[in-house]
Amino acid sequence: MTDATDAGGNEGSAGRIYDPEGVHAFPDERLNVVLEYVREDAEIQAYLSAQNVNPVTRKQYNDHGEKHITIVRNRALCLYDLLKEGGVTFNGAREQGLDESDEPVIVALAATLHDIGHVVHRDDHPYYSIPLAADLLDRILADLPFYDVAAAVRVKAEVLHAILCHDTAEKPLTVEAGVVRVADALDMESGRSRIPYEHGGRGINTVSSQAIEAVHLRTGDGVPVLVEIEMTNAAGVYQVDNLLKAKLHNSGLEERLRIVAINTREDTDRIVERIEL
Repeated sequence: MTDATDAGGNEGSAGRIYDPEGVHAFPDERLNVVLEYVREDAEIQAYLSAQNVNPVTRKQYNDHGEKHITIVRNRALCLYDLLKEGGVTFNGAREQGLDESDEPVIVALAATLHDIGHVVHRDDHPYYSIPLAADLLDRILADLPFYDVAAAVRVKAEVLHAILCHDTAEKPLTVEAGVVRVADALDMESGRSRIPYEHGGRGINTVSSQAIEAVHLRTGDGVPVLVEIEMTNAAGVYQVDNLLKAKLHNSGLEERLRIVAINTREDTDRIVERIEL
């Protein structure tokens, strides 16, 4: 994999989309079965739609539905792939006596279900996500051909831990959970706050996310992963320094990621040209 190639093996998209057909640094057979299951499951898809009503329709917050989940899951799997390529050891599945091929399954399922608690309320949603995800996981894991009861319980435990720990109030105890937590903050590109912006929202979270042009995940120099963020004005610093930095803190990935934000706008004075965490 080179800097021009993303973690899914696709030229040019630079760590944005996981490609099931790509060459990966991990066994991907189980993951690809799970991704197909998720795409075809009516109940999961219904949750992804319903979970957007409270944050967007009622609170005029930014999207936390199907689009957000797709972005977070893709970023999480690309981040996982780069970390594996960089020789990082994951502990969640291993300490449960599970297979290496269960690591990306845990990451993908946690990324898919981490926000379903929004159907209850935007506030404290990670804690509402736990019982809802637990019920779904009982059915999902029982349907999959590669888990007996004992293995399903252990995968479920790791997925729920990762879901809980996407909240900055909780500390991830596994690298898998840290990946999901950081990936959640990587959904920050321009247009992702379009709905509250059009409704008149001008809070710093909305305005700053309008300033982020693109987010790329690449092989790092001296660390497994370089997160490169292109922004069009200094407001984007808020996304990087306050939101992404908060998710990275205590994630377990602090020493494995290098984050660089670059102001790419040329037609005005640039207060900030480049910052690095």
